Amino acid sequence: MRNILIMMMAILLISCGKSNNQVATEEPIAAAEVAAVNFDWVVGNWVRLNDEEGKETFENWAKMSDTEYVGIGFALQNGDTVSQEAMVITQTNGAWELGVSTPDEPEAVVFTNIQLLENEFVFENNEIDFPNKIRYWKEGDKMNATIANAEMEITFEFEKVAQ
Repeated sequence: MRNILIMMMAILLISCGKSNNQVATEEPIAAAEVAAVNFDWVVGNWVRLNDEEGKETFENWAKMSDTEYVGIGFALQNGDTVSQEAMVITQTNGAWELGVSTPDEPEAVVFTNIQLLENEFVFENNEIDFPNKIRYWKEGDKMNATIANAEMEITFEFEKVAQ
């Protein structure tokens, strides 16, 4: 029940928090590459393996269409939600963007794609301090992510939850 409520809140936050702010990329991605990319490998429910003691972090991703993926990330500590964010990956005007919002900041911060590979993507927004770079990649059956700026990097290692 809690997961359903959290997912419904994420969808509401995503639909209300979409922003048209765009940040220019250093190297544009070719239109043919953009059209061929999908993020299907992120779809599913993931649990963080390298979490702090006593904390559980999850990411749940769903494919809404060929040009939109929605996700929610949340952390629990002693059964209470201590952090939450809604994420949406969308293709707009031939480019992929990642929007991230939280209950405290419902207007999405938009990151522009700077790298697309078969099982890896990187989004960047140099207009903010941290994180200004978000990277996801798949290694075997695990999904990894980093959030970073020039001074700091936080790594997340996820395993898919059996359903």
